[in-house]
Amino acid sequence: MHVARAVDAYLRHVTIERGLSAHTVAAYRRDLANYAQWLADAGIDDTSAISGSIVSRFIADRSAIVPAPAATSLARLQSSVRGLHRYLVREGLEPEDPTGRLRPPKTPQRLPKALTIDQVERLLAAPSPEDPLGIRDRALLELLYATGARVSEAVGLDVDDLAHGEVLRLRGKGSKERIVPVGSYARDAVGAYLTRVRPGLAAKGRATAKLFLGARGAPLSRQSAWLVIRSAAEAAQITAEVSPHTLRHSFATHLLQGGADVRVVQELLGHASVATTQIYTHVSVDALRDIYATSHPRAR
Repeated sequence: MHVARAVDAYLRHVTIERGLSAHTVAAYRRDLANYAQWLADAGIDDTSAISGSIVSRFIADRSAIVPAPAATSLARLQSSVRGLHRYLVREGLEPEDPTGRLRPPKTPQRLPKALTIDQVERLLAAPSPEDPLGIRDRALLELLYATGARVSEAVGLDVDDLAHGEVLRLRGKGSKERIVPVGSYARDAVGAYLTRVRPGLAAKGRATAKLFLGARGAPLSRQSAWLVIRSAAEAAQITAEVSPHTLRHSFATHLLQGGADVRVVQELLGHASVATTQIYTHVSVDALRDIYATSHPRAR
């Protein structure tokens, strides 16, 4: 099968049949475009001509570029290539998978960076309650911390997703839905936004069911949400790095520090495997170790 046709078929598969997010599909598209170009430069245009050694050479070449790519980027690249070839075998388009013996690179385990509870409170209080966009920003920040939602999940919310009283419906990776509780602070902040701000923003743009709107009435983008978080961190004078995932990390860490079961946190975060959630337990253990070392009379 021609490489370009194979890539197109696989991308349609992960988009339509597996329901992966547009962000994930875009990453696969970039990785496989690099792969297809490398194969074309090597004179290979048919997937039947791809062997394990050729795939290994491709990965080695990508590892050697300057500046060196991050280990996570290489791991994702391998995953994209492996997914393509497994798809071709599964669909009966190729008899063998040339990535069968390809070993994924070891990625360093990076602990999530969580804010302290004091830093979170300062961040949430940063948007101005007198400014309409400040009221919107407060609602977004409160909701992110209250639910552990990914930024893409939050900006993808419809107003109807809040029609469950004290719970919220989130659509995660692979279009999987989950229901999470919403605390009173977030409910109050979102309620203030819905009654005082959103109608005015909606009047400026085309009709949309999205919950969070920009200044011109269009649905709030992931990039705009990132700017909201960064601006709030600057206003709160938080010197630690604050990323779109920071409130999600903080949500999980604070739940575990408060005694929540790791499997409950897994369900709230929408993780497919508890192993993904367990990385947060290391953060909690580190915090407990620090408290023990500074509090116990015979800790040293």
